[in-house]
Amino acid sequence: MQIFGVDIGGSGIKGAPVDLDKGDLAQERCKVLTPHPSTPDAVADGVKEVVDHFGWTGPVGVTFPGVVTGGTMIRTAANVDKGWIDTDARVLLGDRLGGLPVTVVNDADAAGVAEMHFGAGRHHRGTVILLTFGTGIGSALFVDGVLVPNTELGHLELHGHEAEKRASSKAKEDHALSWEDWAHRVQKYLAHLEMLFSPELFVIGGGVSRKSHKFLDRIEGIKAEIVPAQLQNNAGIVGAAMRAATGS
Repeated sequence: MQIFGVDIGGSGIKGAPVDLDKGDLAQERCKVLTPHPSTPDAVADGVKEVVDHFGWTGPVGVTFPGVVTGGTMIRTAANVDKGWIDTDARVLLGDRLGGLPVTVVNDADAAGVAEMHFGAGRHHRGTVILLTFGTGIGSALFVDGVLVPNTELGHLELHGHEAEKRASSKAKEDHALSWEDWAHRVQKYLAHLEMLFSPELFVIGGGVSRKSHKFLDRIEGIKAEIVPAQLQNNAGIVGAAMRAATGS
């Protein structure tokens, strides 16, 4: 069974048909740059470009980098245009895609669902936290395999700063940090989360997961197991398609 997944990020919009039996992309993904300003109409045009690239005519799952309630309403927009707040994303995107059925989900929640079903979190019980390091830091929290949605743990305050402003991949680039220095910031962030939630497992996702060998072994003093996301930066696409398949 194939369903289309789209992952909206602060820097790019990427998508592809997903083979839900294998938990992998059925075709090579298409990616376009996230427009600036990233207004609802401009981003919707980007989503349409990605979907039209494949001539897709079925259900579409779409991730969004912010709180999504009821599979439709956008409540926060930390790393995209504030015009998204209180937008009915399902209606907007459905109209732009010519009436195709659209399901909208928080981006990290989608990645987490995919990793728990097909990837690094598979068969893990207890408390699992997936973190996506990119333009910001997204989070997905699971307790015995059940998602606690819209946690947005990247916005926790850490040493007087919002965590994602100090430890995201963008922060690494903006401050020209070495892998060692960035890993030290990530370590402080993980220690803070461990103090609050006592997880058994951290799954590190986002584009940086492809380079986990450069920083994971530099993180020390964390009791929980720390592993890279197995689906890497495709997890959001896969998770979006999974949600679209259930219509929730």
